[in-house]
Amino acid sequence: MRAHDDDLDLLTRAARQAGRIAMGFWRRDPVAWDKGGGAGPVTEADLAVNEAMLSLLTGERPDYGWLSEESEADPARLDAQRCFIVDPIDGTRAFIDGQDGFSHSLAIADGSRIIAAVVHLPVLDLTYTATADGPALLNGQPIAPTDPDIDGAGVLTYRAISEAQYWRSGVMPPFKREFRSSLAWRLSLAAEGRFDAALSLRAAWEWDIAAGSLIAERAGARVTDRRGKPMQFNSPRAQVDGLIVAGPNLHGQLLAALA
Repeated sequence: MRAHDDDLDLLTRAARQAGRIAMGFWRRDPVAWDKGGGAGPVTEADLAVNEAMLSLLTGERPDYGWLSEESEADPARLDAQRCFIVDPIDGTRAFIDGQDGFSHSLAIADGSRIIAAVVHLPVLDLTYTATADGPALLNGQPIAPTDPDIDGAGVLTYRAISEAQYWRSGVMPPFKREFRSSLAWRLSLAAEGRFDAALSLRAAWEWDIAAGSLIAERAGARVTDRRGKPMQFNSPRAQVDGLIVAGPNLHGQLLAALA
């Protein structure tokens, strides 16, 4: 057994429990409201999943810190050697709309690095997993990214990325842009090669990308912030400065093309 398998097993159990809870609300008009301050929507399902995750995970690892989108900030996490970093429902807008592309994102940080990760999509029955000393898997099978040139590559990102200000040449390279609501799933899709890259120039909350970043890294992608620097987790701000996730060749081309 590898060093982090026990933690991965715990995260997987929690993710599957989260999926069962979320499915009890999905397409059943869950109560939803806006959190304000540009933080986006939340539903009664997000809170129910968060409560169940908190109980299970910290119940079994009481010495681990806790960082979740749906919990009050707890500065004690910064003093913990290990910390759970979770998004109870990533892609809440998709969840509210009854779409199937929402996920549960669960990770464990040891210091500033992620050592175990799960991204679970209950409707699609997809479970991505990875540990820092093991392979990236999708439903138990190894995955790997593609690594094409930038021209014609399939990149998961958002519409505003096409604005001239973001590109050294003043023009977005001729890649194909697509979007998925769940950021954790975007990283996982790049990890398995269904898309060639995931790209964001916006600050990303750690709970959205912690799990997907390890899955992509262990699959063989290069995973950095928007400036090509390694990602650091369980930080005081709980944010990473954008992201570039792609095979090494494509990652280098994207980084070079950005302003």
